[in-house]
Amino acid sequence: MSQATYRPSAQPVRRLVVRMLPLCCAVILSACAAPEGYVARDGINDPYEAQNRNVHEFNKAIDRGVLRPLSRGYNQAVPDEMKVMVNNFAGNLSTPQMVVNNLLQGDFEGALTNTTRFFLNSTIGLAGLVDVGEIAGLQENDTDFGETLHVWGVGEGAYVEMPFRGPATQRDAVGRFVDLFTNPLPEALSGDQNDLRVGVQVVDVIGDRGRFGDTIDSVLYDSADSYAQSRLIYLQSRRFELGGGGDADYDDPYALDAADPYEDPYEE
Repeated sequence: MSQATYRPSAQPVRRLVVRMLPLCCAVILSACAAPEGYVARDGINDPYEAQNRNVHEFNKAIDRGVLRPLSRGYNQAVPDEMKVMVNNFAGNLSTPQMVVNNLLQGDFEGALTNTTRFFLNSTIGLAGLVDVGEIAGLQENDTDFGETLHVWGVGEGAYVEMPFRGPATQRDAVGRFVDLFTNPLPEALSGDQNDLRVGVQVVDVIGDRGRFGDTIDSVLYDSADSYAQSRLIYLQSRRFELGGGGDADYDDPYALDAADPYEDPYEE
């Protein structure tokens, strides 16, 4: 008699984690609070620079040994049309998570736009391989839980560099953790479908590394202080993206009169 393969459900664990999210957020934010008496320099709040630099070197080693070689091989082996389809597919899979954050932010127009895009791309767009929403003139309302916290009035906190994930702020670090559980799509997919979802997203990360390879290489390997430059670029870009929601002044890093994003802020 054949026996069915037992596959444990992740739903109970997922429900427990979701219930623990508010406590986890509070613990992470309080644990990462800046030391008493710390004064931010040049609009950069980085009281844990020594630890962050260690993580930065670890991330560079991972990039040098794994991610950069994989991205170069991916670029050479995969046709451009296939790369676009993978990127579209991965983006469509993350759209329900954006809808959740739109709703949490009270952005009902953005939620409607993203929901419509998801419906069009998942049906006419062959499960998201073709971005029909963009063809129809519906621009993606890209958002995340870090932005949700910003809308709720949470300050950006100190700068942190996360293992494998790179630059962040305390607020965005919490947001990235919460976003692991805000996408309702995994609950609707089977185990094999979820495995495919995760695999496609990993491949998309490799594709992104290849697509922006020259820029990333110039920052990580061609600069005098890759840590300081990565930090400055991230903070300027994120603050501009959130409309100046950080605790310091910001510039559009893409404007002609903005500060040079590759300039070392500590250079004399």
